[in-house]
Amino acid sequence: MKEQAEGSAAKAAPTGVDVVIAGIGMVGAVLAVLLAREGWTVAMVDPRPGPLDSDDLPGSVPAPRVSALTPVSRRLLEGLGAWPRIDAWRATPYTAMQVWDADGSGEVGFRADQAGVPVLGHIVENDVILAALEAELSRLPQVQRLHGRKVVALDDGAVRRRVTLDDGSVLAAPLVVGADGARSPLRELAGIAVREQDTGQCALVTTVKTERRHGGVARQAFLATGPLAFLPLTVAGDSHYCSIVWSTTPQEAERLAALSPAALGQAMAEALDHRLGAVEVLDEARSFPLSQRHAERYHLPGLALIGDAAHSIHPLAGQGVNLGFLDAAVLGEELLNGRRRGVAPGGPSLLARYERRRRGDNAMMLVLMEGFRRLFGSRHPGLTLARNLGLSGVDRLSPIKRLIMQQATGSRGRLPLSCR
Repeated sequence: MKEQAEGSAAKAAPTGVDVVIAGIGMVGAVLAVLLAREGWTVAMVDPRPGPLDSDDLPGSVPAPRVSALTPVSRRLLEGLGAWPRIDAWRATPYTAMQVWDADGSGEVGFRADQAGVPVLGHIVENDVILAALEAELSRLPQVQRLHGRKVVALDDGAVRRRVTLDDGSVLAAPLVVGADGARSPLRELAGIAVREQDTGQCALVTTVKTERRHGGVARQAFLATGPLAFLPLTVAGDSHYCSIVWSTTPQEAERLAALSPAALGQAMAEALDHRLGAVEVLDEARSFPLSQRHAERYHLPGLALIGDAAHSIHPLAGQGVNLGFLDAAVLGEELLNGRRRGVAPGGPSLLARYERRRRGDNAMMLVLMEGFRRLFGSRHPGLTLARNLGLSGVDRLSPIKRLIMQQATGSRGRLPLSCR
């Protein structure tokens, strides 16, 4: 019945709204809630057949795709009303990080008290975040969610952009926002080019149970083929769970995915130097290729890109969704400020301000992650020595550690009001 109702709503949808958002993912949902709570009308389009069913969340085994939410992202989600659901369903705080070079002796540790914060962040399943945001969307009558629809054409209107969907319906708005992922169809329809950096790696993700409790510590070992992260999860008070993100070569990812659960668990335990004891694999190990992408521009008249549609990053530091949330928060802030000044939502000057505020921060993080990947991916003896000396030096130098922790916790630059 729900799908039939949504289908009827799509057919009867008015053609004119304030903003059309392509993509009902985490980042697009944040922007929609921000705007709708201020009275804006929003139409959201997504090929998924329907919203997440929150009755199925969370499962007894955590989903394999997770995000490391910074305190800044948490404040944003609290302000939107989504955090209480996330916290009630499942969110695991981590108060420390350990990073080391598996080929040497270099190691660095970070603690929340060193950064002056209660926690460094929270590990949360992506499905939990999205379900909480969709619950907020369902409370906002200003938002139409058109599931099971694809954007197939984009016209450049003089005042409004016209978006044609695959069922023949047309939406018109002063602003169309692409929040439809790293391979954004809307970005392609708009003709915005992308600079793509193939990392030469794949990410293997799964969920495990460890012999020892994780203790609220996020652990990352840099191996010869790439970094292995054990991200802490807590299920019904049991802190023996971790989400795994193992970035490695495509050949190694294929080999690891083909192992039996017992053999894969043994490989993970050895790669982590048995710091959490034996490892039990609880879910299928899935792999996907890793690429870094950056759109050559974030806007055209009447069109803006946010999240992975504008930039996608190596999962090395778990910053992807946090950067996307900041995109949504900054764009929302600029749109609301522009309306108070009488500026049209799709105006070039307004969208240029959004791009100026976000592009530099995103570009810096992309460069930083690529630099880390290259540094720790090299087997050159000189670089191995430099890595170990560098990690040990960082662990001794408090000012440098504080700077790195500011990056990790998202507390950098001019934050939008919704994130403070």
